[in-house]
Amino acid sequence: MDLIKIAEQAFATPKKKFDDFGPGDTVTVSYRIKEGNKERIQQYRGVVIRISGSEDKKRFTVRKISDGIGVERIFPIESPFIESVTVNKYGKVRRAKLYYLRNLTGKKARIKERYVRKNTQD
Repeated sequence: MDLIKIAEQAFATPKKKFDDFGPGDTVTVSYRIKEGNKERIQQYRGVVIRISGSEDKKRFTVRKISDGIGVERIFPIESPFIESVTVNKYGKVRRAKLYYLRNLTGKKARIKERYVRKNTQD
């Protein structure tokens, strides 16, 4: 058991600080994509429908509608390909897993906004 933990620590990437976000929040994930020998950053914007895992093995699922088709993508938080995660809108939800959004379309699939006041101390 200890050998596994030692190996995980040896290959661990430095921790990145992202905005605090949760299920129901609309986020933009800047993800680094490699195509051949070129590299570019792709913006993936959608609603976080779940956060699963614990500590360094955490991952979150983002759902967006692309050309009328629902697309979900799972991002590991500790992935070295994630440049940044920006919260665009905070959602007001009462569940941790928002799988019910898969069956909804149009205005029914909207999530109410939760207003967050940030402390700005200079």
